[in-house]
Amino acid sequence: MIILSVDYGDVRTGLAVCDKNEMLASPVCVIKQENAEMLCKEIAAHCQRLKVECIVCGLPKNMDGSEGFRATACREFAALLQETTGLPIEMLDERLTTVSAHNYLNVTNTRGKKRKETVDAVAATLILEDYLTLRKNRR
Repeated sequence: MIILSVDYGDVRTGLAVCDKNEMLASPVCVIKQENAEMLCKEIAAHCQRLKVECIVCGLPKNMDGSEGFRATACREFAALLQETTGLPIEMLDERLTTVSAHNYLNVTNTRGKKRKETVDAVAATLILEDYLTLRKNRR
């Protein structure tokens, strides 16, 4: 199944996608859009182009596992995205994915503007990798 992951942000949102065999997660892009409805339309266009069958949205929980205002915003965005795309949406705990994304970018010595433009897509890729691992373990 082709799955798209979304690392939702107020300004930048990262997207990643996996292949049909769910073996490889790859970054797609970072969308700079602050309007949630417009963002959903842009993501829907990517879903159509990539033939996406399911979407995974990162859910930023607090370190103690509770959900704060950011998690609420992500759940609301996911509901709007589901309404816009008509695709099933899964939420996945994304604690520390942005920290991990920054660590990966440190290893590749990605700095400055390039780093800012790619970190969200890398975070979306990590969310998708976690989701694919979870799916494999469920089988």
